[in-house]
Amino acid sequence: MTEVWQPSEAEFSATYGPWRPRTPADVAEMLADYSGTWFIAGGWAIEAFTGVTRPHEDCDLSVLRTEVEEFRRFVRARYDVWAAGSGALKPVFADDPASFDEVAHAGSEQLWLRPGWNRPWEYDVLLAPGDAKTWVYKRDPEITMPMSEALWDKDGVRYLRPEIQLLYKARGLRAKDQQDFDVAWPLLDASQRRWLHQMLQRTLPGHPWLSAPQQD
Repeated sequence: MTEVWQPSEAEFSATYGPWRPRTPADVAEMLADYSGTWFIAGGWAIEAFTGVTRPHEDCDLSVLRTEVEEFRRFVRARYDVWAAGSGALKPVFADDPASFDEVAHAGSEQLWLRPGWNRPWEYDVLLAPGDAKTWVYKRDPEITMPMSEALWDKDGVRYLRPEIQLLYKARGLRAKDQQDFDVAWPLLDASQRRWLHQMLQRTLPGHPWLSAPQQD
């Protein structure tokens, strides 16, 4: 079996270039005039909910894949846009007459943004399924929720609800994922716990988080 290369942080930076840390406040400022749907996911979404801080390698900004054309036109004046997928990076130009999938490839699930070829990357943008009205779980498209219920606002920033973010984190179960679960679970209300429990049973039966108490 061929081993998959797992680069260290130094190797990753040497191969793809360095990253400049960004925060949810930076995202909100950048997208203040953007008319499309966007939200913050990942560890920052859990931190916003719990108030418990921890280090973050990046800021997980998500936009809708159905709105990718609008997004790349919006950021083109500030950033070079690259499509990331299947271990490859490919430049994407907002004024190209072809669609995103023709310019890049259908397997691209992320956009990397940087101000110029010799500048650090600033944003790793996740392309989310669904549309402005409906959130869709990318690992099981039958799991949906009204977008108005899937997101919440804090200080002008839109975040993915914590129970949804924990569902995403459950598969990886890295140390930081377990840390986020430990601080978030006690703060979830009964309906949030019930939803996460049901989704874990559906998608990851036998997951250790299923043993967490439903009531305090």
